[in-house]
Amino acid sequence: MKSEPDELSIHDLQRLGHARWDGVRNYQARNFLRSMQVGELFFFYHSSCPQPGIAGIGRIAASAYPDPTALEPGSHYFDAKASAEKNPWSAVDVEFVAAFPGVLSLALLRSQLALSDMALLQKGSRLSVMPVSAEQWQAILALSSEGR
Repeated sequence: MKSEPDELSIHDLQRLGHARWDGVRNYQARNFLRSMQVGELFFFYHSSCPQPGIAGIGRIAASAYPDPTALEPGSHYFDAKASAEKNPWSAVDVEFVAAFPGVLSLALLRSQLALSDMALLQKGSRLSVMPVSAEQWQAILALSSEGR
């Protein structure tokens, strides 16, 4: 799951303990978000920043529910077509699990053969929520334990 660190970083989540993950405005990413179950772990990816990469791990604390930011006119994520009765967007609650000693950079991730098929690393992939296979999960955990 991707977030811009100036909006919500792994360290913000660590300080808060839990937060709402909202603002997903792509149907495919929304569907991935909706499929996540309470207790499921995810990699927290910092995007649109000087050093994009995987910064830590979070956990789904509450399953998908209608994203309230879609109904807030002052929100960057406001959707004029959404209503309380018909809100196509979803949010989940997440909680902090771990921050990596350093961000696993996009360059490092791309250098790993075990991650070559990872959705995040494909050209044109801009989804904010995407699946990670069990093998990819283990490869990334191995990188994080090496202190990279």
